[in-house]
Amino acid sequence: MTIGFIGLGHMGEPMASNLLKAGYKVHVYDVAPEAVKTLVKKGAIAASSIAEMAEECDVIITSVQTGQQVKEICLSQDGIFSHAKPDLLYIDCSSIDVITASTLHAEAKNLRIAMLDAPVSGGVSGAQAGTLTFMVGGGDIDFARAGPFFQAMGKKIVHAGPGSHGQAAKICNNLLLGISMIGVCEAFTLAEKLGLDKKTFFEISAHASGQCWAMTSYCPVPGILENVPANKHYEPGFMAKMMLKDLRLGQHAADMVNASIPLGSLTAELYELYVNSGYGEKDFSGIINFIASKEHN
Repeated sequence: MTIGFIGLGHMGEPMASNLLKAGYKVHVYDVAPEAVKTLVKKGAIAASSIAEMAEECDVIITSVQTGQQVKEICLSQDGIFSHAKPDLLYIDCSSIDVITASTLHAEAKNLRIAMLDAPVSGGVSGAQAGTLTFMVGGGDIDFARAGPFFQAMGKKIVHAGPGSHGQAAKICNNLLLGISMIGVCEAFTLAEKLGLDKKTFFEISAHASGQCWAMTSYCPVPGILENVPANKHYEPGFMAKMMLKDLRLGQHAADMVNASIPLGSLTAELYELYVNSGYGEKDFSGIINFIASKEHN
């Protein structure tokens, strides 16, 4: 079984590495040559083009940043869909909009390409540890076929429903994550100003009704949890500009179905201010410093 992997960034590189560790033959492609060299040193095979990869591989996985990038990778003249081997399984692990995902599923079906949209949660640390959560949209047979590949890269694999439902789940999840992180940041900022010790407040709230993942697994305050971006000068992790992208996807999805997300909209506004102030490459939890400084007022 030959796997192709396109997109070797913060998430894609460790995901592809875990496929190599699981014993798969992995072809890799990225616009950054150094990223390809890193994987080749680990045993991967460099593909000279996406078309070449599509002609060689039984499975192709993409992990890129935008829906437009995914469309170009799939639908361009030299893209995956034009050069796919018979019975190709295509898995997109990017976080993109529902409409693009639906469009690609429809085209894949027309071309008899098996497709799954399978965005992930767990961040860089989860990708490195092979403990990612996959939210998967697509057919039952294709989901079962992809199981071994997901298990090589992740710990929790959930079939969210038909095509594009993986993206829907990811959008809703990250909407909640962004809102939760703002709440945690505001609570710690207020607690500090009221004279509460940060560790004491964490011990209380982590075991009280304010408990949430953004606090107990990804605390934005330094010196409380190990191995979180707050203890590494807010190096990502999950970049703030990517959180903003996902929050905008949430807004677009809400507009599409006429849903009201007032807290999501406010959270997107805060992250837009944070990113536009020069912190887009920092971890999204670093917004606590922005909130505490009142720069957003």
